[in-house]
Amino acid sequence: MSIIEDLVRNILGIRYESFDKETVEQAKDRMIDTVGCIVGGAKGPGCRRVADLAKKWGGEKKSTILVHGVKAPAHTVAFVNTLMARSFDFEPVEPYVEGIPTPAHISGTTVPTALAVAEERAASGKELITALILGDDLTSRLVAASGFSFDLGWDNTGTVNMFGATAIAGRLWGLDEARMLNAFGIVLNQMAGSFQSVFDGTHCFKLPQALAARAGIFSVELANGGFTGVKDPLLSKHGYFALYCRTPRPEALTKDLGKIFYADRTFKPYPCCRLTHAAIDCALELVHTHDLRAEEIDLVTLNVTPVAYRSFVGQPFEIGDVPQANAAFSLRYTVANALLRRSVTLEHFTEKFIRAPKVVDLANSMKLTGTMAPEKMFNTDLEVRTKDGRTFSAHTDVPKGDTFHHPLSREEIREKFRTNVKFSRAVAKENAEKALRLLERLEEVDDVRKIIGHLVRV
Repeated sequence: MSIIEDLVRNILGIRYESFDKETVEQAKDRMIDTVGCIVGGAKGPGCRRVADLAKKWGGEKKSTILVHGVKAPAHTVAFVNTLMARSFDFEPVEPYVEGIPTPAHISGTTVPTALAVAEERAASGKELITALILGDDLTSRLVAASGFSFDLGWDNTGTVNMFGATAIAGRLWGLDEARMLNAFGIVLNQMAGSFQSVFDGTHCFKLPQALAARAGIFSVELANGGFTGVKDPLLSKHGYFALYCRTPRPEALTKDLGKIFYADRTFKPYPCCRLTHAAIDCALELVHTHDLRAEEIDLVTLNVTPVAYRSFVGQPFEIGDVPQANAAFSLRYTVANALLRRSVTLEHFTEKFIRAPKVVDLANSMKLTGTMAPEKMFNTDLEVRTKDGRTFSAHTDVPKGDTFHHPLSREEIREKFRTNVKFSRAVAKENAEKALRLLERLEEVDDVRKIIGHLVRV
């Protein structure tokens, strides 16, 4: 039996009862966190225009675009909801596979896909949880097996996420093995995504993730109708590994398959790129421990790993057509913001705050180097010299939010959900709380549609 056949059988054969309690609780945490990010992300740049486009596209009104309340086909809804989930770069990230963390944004695709299809199919909470866990596990394994690194240039949110979305949609649709295999073969032909979108600070940084959600559902719809795809989308001569991977490890796909279920394990405390979080932690430590004030600062020196320095977050801070994207993917802006405002919030990634002269001046005067030991991706040193000659420093190598080393508590994840809702100013607080309570006991919900109505604009 081939690897892809093993994966298909696992996706279609695992039952909800196979999961231990903590695996289910973690899936609900990812669901709660990502749904909150969809609601908060509705205010993200470009999202309203895309929601309006979806309304014009029309089609069967099977699923719901959250906040906006627009009814549309599931693949359209998953596309728009995913775009909103990624808008402030705030959703869960970074699966650990065999104890090794890997850069990835999985939940921002898989949760909106699962919600849209579950609503369309009137699925139960248990069915939704099962599909989500299996889709997240497949995607995590693919990330680990890919030997992914930023210098490859392609964005894994537009590649591996497509397989995860396909797995989720196929499971909820109840495909048989032959059709599920075809769905994976079909989705291979839709993969795309370039990190240049992030370097250039465009709306497109969130597009590959949204296209992955749409492509996964579309592939399942085609396969269900008898459309055929590549026979082995992973290991064939022109399959995924041959096309995208420099040092693949296919064995990661099946080791402990059906026994260990991988997924995003980092819940972000700040609405910006994870590569900036260690530096933010350092900045907040300095201002709160030493009561450091912005007007006292003379020079800020930030030292990060070579990977971070060469990446998009290490670029000079320049405000372009999409200021939020420029700020969210900038070490200079995020550190300057934390030092000046003594916190990092969603509001700080809106244009008014980003263009404030004081934060722009501090960001542009910052000294940035890239000589930290590369063994740990987030290795960061921050030094602040004051005008009267004092020097303060801080170090972080595992930023806040990492489940294994510096986790957010479940209560903090719920408060983050409420923060997103408050920021959106669109969903009534009491309705959001009703949705939250249902998501917290999702396994008891007999029809996912009971949750959706609480998450639209009143």
